[in-house]
Amino acid sequence: MAEGINDAQLASELRVSVARLHRRMVSERDPDNPLSIAAMAVLRALDRYGVLTLSELAAHEHVQPPSMTRTVNFLEQAGCVLRAPHLIDGRSIQVSLTELGREQLLNDRRQRDAWLAQRLNELDSDQRNILKLAAPILEALSHRA
Repeated sequence: MAEGINDAQLASELRVSVARLHRRMVSERDPDNPLSIAAMAVLRALDRYGVLTLSELAAHEHVQPPSMTRTVNFLEQAGCVLRAPHLIDGRSIQVSLTELGREQLLNDRRQRDAWLAQRLNELDSDQRNILKLAAPILEALSHRA
């Protein structure tokens, strides 16, 4: 990246780089994994945040509630999540991760992490240190409104 790059140029370069890396990470999934990318995203959210309502999951994944209901129905049939009425608001449904869902998620992570670790190993130590510093910044950017 050139010195004196402006924010618009940096944004464009980051967008392209992150999108390419994301596509590559998606392609490194376990080929035997029967779950869609959207379903895996739900498992990741439940693993990270714990029990969530259908509405919270839909908002978190930026999808409409009917779409989230379909995804959760599929995950429930696959044995990856459990549904239960909300303890306080009985009209709401809470969704939690099962051991099978956690196992599916961990297998997927291991596969992708192994691929990325191999790529990182090809970098020099300065490049790895830069990525180590950039990772939490990129994470923070992903959570801003």
